[in-house]
Amino acid sequence: MSDAPPASPTAGPSDEEISALDAHWRAANYLAVGQIYLMANPLLNRPLAPEHIKPRLLGHWGTSPGLNLVYTHLNRVIAARGIPALCVWGPGHGGPAVLANSWLEGSYSETYPDVSRDASGMGLLFKQFSFPGGVPSHVAPETPGSIHEGGELGYSLAHAYGAALDHPELLVTCVIGDGEAETGPLAGSWHANKFLDPVHDGAVLPVLHLNGYKIANPTVLARLPEEELDALLRGYGHEPLFVSGDDPLTVHRAMAAAMDRAVDRIGELQQAARTGGDTDRPRWPMIVLRTPKGWTGPAEVDGLPVEGTWRAHQVPLPGVRDNPAHLRQLEAWLRSYRPEELFDAEGRPSEQVLACVPAGQDRLGSTPYANGGLLLRDLPVPPLDAYAVEVDRPGTVLHEPTRVLGGLLEAVMAATADRRDFRVVGPDETASNRLDALYEATGKAWQAGTLPTDEHLARDGRVMEVLSEHLCQGWLEGYLLTGRHGLFSCYEAFAHIVDSMVNQHIKWLRTSRRLPWRRPIASLNYLLTSHVWRQDHNGFSHQDPGFVDHILNKSPEVVRVYLPPDANTLLSVADHALRSRDYVNVIVAGKQPSFDWLTLDQARAHCARGAGTWEWAGTDDGSREPDVVLACAGDVPTLEVLAAAALLRRHLPELAVRVVNVVDMARLMPHDEHPHGMPESEYDALFTRDKPVIFAYHGYPWLIHRLAYRRTGHAQLHVRGYKEEGTTTTPFDMVVRNDLDRYRLVMDVIDRVPGLGVRAVAVRQAMSDTRTRHHAWIREHGTDLPEVADWTWEG
Repeated sequence: MSDAPPASPTAGPSDEEISALDAHWRAANYLAVGQIYLMANPLLNRPLAPEHIKPRLLGHWGTSPGLNLVYTHLNRVIAARGIPALCVWGPGHGGPAVLANSWLEGSYSETYPDVSRDASGMGLLFKQFSFPGGVPSHVAPETPGSIHEGGELGYSLAHAYGAALDHPELLVTCVIGDGEAETGPLAGSWHANKFLDPVHDGAVLPVLHLNGYKIANPTVLARLPEEELDALLRGYGHEPLFVSGDDPLTVHRAMAAAMDRAVDRIGELQQAARTGGDTDRPRWPMIVLRTPKGWTGPAEVDGLPVEGTWRAHQVPLPGVRDNPAHLRQLEAWLRSYRPEELFDAEGRPSEQVLACVPAGQDRLGSTPYANGGLLLRDLPVPPLDAYAVEVDRPGTVLHEPTRVLGGLLEAVMAATADRRDFRVVGPDETASNRLDALYEATGKAWQAGTLPTDEHLARDGRVMEVLSEHLCQGWLEGYLLTGRHGLFSCYEAFAHIVDSMVNQHIKWLRTSRRLPWRRPIASLNYLLTSHVWRQDHNGFSHQDPGFVDHILNKSPEVVRVYLPPDANTLLSVADHALRSRDYVNVIVAGKQPSFDWLTLDQARAHCARGAGTWEWAGTDDGSREPDVVLACAGDVPTLEVLAAAALLRRHLPELAVRVVNVVDMARLMPHDEHPHGMPESEYDALFTRDKPVIFAYHGYPWLIHRLAYRRTGHAQLHVRGYKEEGTTTTPFDMVVRNDLDRYRLVMDVIDRVPGLGVRAVAVRQAMSDTRTRHHAWIREHGTDLPEVADWTWEG
């Protein structure tokens, strides 16, 4: 928004404006009801008949009148003040309302020309709603002006704040349903106002819509006494403005006054911060809107109260096709909006209905902020050479991979200092995850109080830390969907907290890819570190590598999973992910010192392949097929495979061993199941068709079997990985407990290569004895065996 407070009509809207607002609201209500019920006769040019009614009645009426009211009044504010605006519609299945309003303003017909703004288009608008081949009943990617998937509740306010970050001109209104307000993610999102910078960020105007009920129960906040609710919201740092009632004209006047007051107050707060140097944390306004559920719908149905009760939640008149009384009641309901005043004979909205509707990109359904690819600029990722580590010989020098990556991220953060379109989010773990180089370029966003002992806090910071994975995820999704870039850094085990959120984002991306008008956005990038194999100090509660399994269950064209084995491959993978579009990229990399295996050029080539042999690590000279393949994916499994390869080279030098490293997990899948999948011939050449493959994997071993189950050599695939054996122990004991250690891998080779068991019985026994000695050693010394702790590659 502008630095100066916007002008406001102090006397409030005139009677003529109120009449126009009411006409628009009635038109939107009419269209919402029509979408739920009608497949023909949209203007009621003839009496309703059963054949005009959809065979399956789906949709949610209860929330629609309130959403229509907010949309109507946002139109007035936007048109009068010229404010760039976006609205996030939280109530899950509010689709009828948002679709109705985008059709009224013309943005829907511009996006979908077949659904014209006339009687024919109105008929299509009605029929397609929740109809085979049509559109969903909730606010979805298909809905113009939306950045928020309405199918799952709890994320609207976090998305709204993410959209406002680094858009100082933008007003983001967020309608929060009172059922949604009961969810954990939404409850945590109230704290987002402590991170919103009034100088560099836009404003968020929450509208808490209290209509009293969920599907079948009252809502908590609607039943609180107003004094208690006011205290709660003030405690969250807001200045609540209350609007309530069931008389439309009274509510229109109160809503207009509240909107004017809220927008005026936002302008005052921003001006004080931007030109007056005010550094106090603002108490941002919000609106509490209390109207009946299913307002203006049937008061009673079959003698039972409906309007203002939970019975209005979905379809208030369920038997319209078969019950003549219900059909008559529906027709009376539709005609109560006086459609003949709202639409002309051709079905076009009247001048009065459109009197307060903004024009062009100011319309909520046409705002470029809801189609972030229109605003997206390429991220200035510098060349990797300045950040790569030198590797003269593999496996002799140690680096912390994420600390190396931190240098690259610091450079990106510095390069975007003026344009402010890159952020890193995480739950209190940026320094813990060795990314603290970022603080050379920016601080941590913070608007609350500070103490002399605090470090790196900054009102304009672009690192976002809050101990809510839900809030971090919601911020980043809103940020990306409105045309910016970012990275989510998280402990691996606790990425599961956002399983459901990322699922919704993946569905959004998959659907958006099928909509030609949706422009590609920057990918959602996860850096999962502090991973399962190096949580030996925190113990079992912090040991879970299953987020990868969750992601690889999702739409193949959207999801990517990378397990770089060292610092240079991490740089290469991160470079690719940060430049990519319309993906969810999951990168799993350790933060503890680990060996460097590949030079930068080798890392680039290896990452481009996604999987390949490391000739220097094996004894396979290429003259014949190997006797065994040692495969690995992940940094610790790679270390154990190379240590096993060294043991085999020493004890069984005649054995032809091939070492294969996998960076891109999707490479294991068939090409017809994932775009990155290997063709059958390439997979067979790499892993052979019939030789034993001992695969050391970072996560749960059955994932590898699932990805490769259709491969010719699957019967010869034997996977070691994490199998829920964890505790507080030494690093090497973690791999021993899960049978992923080098000695176990050598034993597996001896057991699986035909004829080797008899010839190598002494070697196998020596490996087993070392495992036993390890067990006794760590309990006496508290450290790993010297030959493990001091191991380096000697090949």
